[in-house]
Amino acid sequence: MTTPQLTLYNTLTRTKETFVPIDVGNVCMYACGPTVYDFAHIGNGRMAIVFDLLFRLLRQVYGTDHVTYVRNITDVDDKINARAARDFPGLPLNDAIRRVTEGTAAQYQSDVTALGCLEPTIQPRATDNIAEMQALIGLLIRRGHAYVTNGEVLFAVSSMSDYGKLSGRNLEDNLAGARIAVEAHKRNPADFVLWKQSSDDQSGWDSPWGRGRPGWHIECSAMSGRYLGQLFDIHGGGLDLIFPHHENEIAQSRCAHGTPAMANVWMHNSFLQVKGQKMSKSLGNFFTIAQLLETKDFGGRQWPGDVLRLAMLMTHYREPIDFTVKRLEEAETKLRDWQRAAQGATLADGDGPDASVVSELADDLGFHRANIALDVIAKKANREGNEVAKHCLAATLRFLGFGLDTLLVSEGETAEPPHLAAAIAERLDACNAKDFAKADAIRAQLAEQGITLMDYKDETGARQTRWEIRR
Repeated sequence: MTTPQLTLYNTLTRTKETFVPIDVGNVCMYACGPTVYDFAHIGNGRMAIVFDLLFRLLRQVYGTDHVTYVRNITDVDDKINARAARDFPGLPLNDAIRRVTEGTAAQYQSDVTALGCLEPTIQPRATDNIAEMQALIGLLIRRGHAYVTNGEVLFAVSSMSDYGKLSGRNLEDNLAGARIAVEAHKRNPADFVLWKQSSDDQSGWDSPWGRGRPGWHIECSAMSGRYLGQLFDIHGGGLDLIFPHHENEIAQSRCAHGTPAMANVWMHNSFLQVKGQKMSKSLGNFFTIAQLLETKDFGGRQWPGDVLRLAMLMTHYREPIDFTVKRLEEAETKLRDWQRAAQGATLADGDGPDASVVSELADDLGFHRANIALDVIAKKANREGNEVAKHCLAATLRFLGFGLDTLLVSEGETAEPPHLAAAIAERLDACNAKDFAKADAIRAQLAEQGITLMDYKDETGARQTRWEIRR
């Protein structure tokens, strides 16, 4: 397969650019990982899926052994302290924090694995990199970009002439409306914390500036610098991280190392809404990945990880997603059609994906176009019995992170439950009579039994239904 040329949208330059790695022998990518104080929500899942797809594409283009993907775990944070005190009040602080972070980190890994994500090359923990953070802070102080005041170390934003380039916010914009009186110890209200004091009931480490803990932003600067170097290829995250997190990462790293950039390409996935509204616990539309996988809280049923993955990828990563039951049902129907068409193919380890799919992905992760190419391959495999197409489809689905085990048993692979034909006929009658409440009730009853119904039209245009049983 001819190696495609990658183009990626760079938030820093606000243009789509040809991707040229610093070293083709070691393409480096960093993505901000979870703060492990609670279960990850489905919006976090979108970010994991997007950058997993990019990781897979980079491995395909440059070779599996020539890509390094770092996704950190933030295991020191004030929210973690609060959760530890709440959930384990009888334990010593450090033990309670460890309980919270280890359990939540394990849950996150389980969740994103269910979403089809590969493990990153390196998953560093913030608490294993405190020495690197302190060294970086020391550099910033010595070079006049940070100062100690009131028991804290702060970054001086005015010391960086082009602070705000990533977000497009100038220093005056950041200062507008700032509450100067509340933070009088700062030279500038926009200055941000690199190191802060810790009380006895908070996690903390000894440092030249007293016992304390790092600010959020310094963590990623230290970990990316340690594992990828002072300048690397791609930094990713959600749109909400552009300011202040990524802006401040750039400031810290560039000022400490004297480099013109921290990463050459900055990529950000857009937001996820639930049924047209911002996801919020107060609105009752906040869903964790685990909830969607394990409970029936959304749409009255559990959702397989590969369905959630496809639902996320069907919209381009830079566009917002409206997360609905209808969207998941559409993704499931499409995915099961692909998987049925690929069933029976035997793959070897080196079997690669379809070139047209890779080509679409190489244009700024254009999965919304790649799925059209997948439909064409599936049509050949399904209707024409083309074994080459079946094999190509199977290899491409595996490359994209979709399992070849459909997790379903179709009507040709198991005996039909004795009541099913009558239930389907009754539901079809209800649909034809436009009694959709009754039709939906029958569908829901069958779903409770693990039976999924999928409607289609035959050659005459009449409504028909096929069924599948979830293992």
